[in-house]
Amino acid sequence: MNTYSRKFGLLLVILGAIFWGFGGTVSQKLFQQFGISVNWLVTIRLLLAGIALLAIPFFKKERSQILRVWKNKRTSIQLIIFGLLGMLAVQYTYMASISHGNAAVATLLQYLAPVMIIIYTVIRRQAVLTGQDVITVCLALIGSFLLLTNGSISKLSVPITAIIWGVLSGVALAFYTLYAVPLIKQFGSLVIVGWAMIIGGVALSFIHPPWRIHIATFNFEIVMYLIFVILFGTMLAFWFYIESLQSLEPKETSLLGSLEPLAAVLTTVFWLKVPFGFFQWLGSLCIIGMILLLALVKKPVLKENSSNYDEKAFHN
Repeated sequence: MNTYSRKFGLLLVILGAIFWGFGGTVSQKLFQQFGISVNWLVTIRLLLAGIALLAIPFFKKERSQILRVWKNKRTSIQLIIFGLLGMLAVQYTYMASISHGNAAVATLLQYLAPVMIIIYTVIRRQAVLTGQDVITVCLALIGSFLLLTNGSISKLSVPITAIIWGVLSGVALAFYTLYAVPLIKQFGSLVIVGWAMIIGGVALSFIHPPWRIHIATFNFEIVMYLIFVILFGTMLAFWFYIESLQSLEPKETSLLGSLEPLAAVLTTVFWLKVPFGFFQWLGSLCIIGMILLLALVKKPVLKENSSNYDEKAFHN
């Protein structure tokens, strides 16, 4: 591996993680300052980003891969389930948590998904419980408590609806992370995630058609924010992460991907001026520490591929 390609890979994964973090914060601004509907943004984001992701293998002359997943009934059904109960669920719950609360809390709550996966795989005897698991769960619980209460049991720092949606987002992330592993390995991340986004976007279109929006009320600022969320915060962020795996080890990419919640917290506090107390900062550090621990230390697995997953292959 030459130095140039490694540096380029590092640049890609850092940009991808930052774009993901910024994308959540920009979405918060669209919801809370400009009144953009969560349903509409999720619909248009999934449809356009999904088409863009499928365009990558198309223009790379890998067109046969795009339709191959639909040639088998079993994989077709699995893809539809992943698109509806995985991709759509995690996108909607994450955005709803941002809308009711803020991007920092929503992102950090979603990052509880690895803890949920640990608990699930241990219960199913697909993985062994280790000291790392105990530390991870403790960091997640302590971090979440401090983040959501700012150290005061009698007062929540964000509305209960934002917490519920955020926890559901973590559950959804855990589900589709585990569920789609066979599909990803067989057909590739770009194809599976691209189709899943389109399936989710089409399904949500029946509830909120993407054309049901007063575009005439959009100003230049809104349009720029929408472009950023769809292009940079979704399509390019995912693509950059996948491309970085060509020159970096998965552990390195996963570790640098931890910049996402940090980017979400910093932009929420310093750009949107959302107040963050001392204990919330401490809780955020606990959750980020949990993510770093998971990225740095590989845990033993009893059943092959039961809990090994590409975290960012299934992201916001």
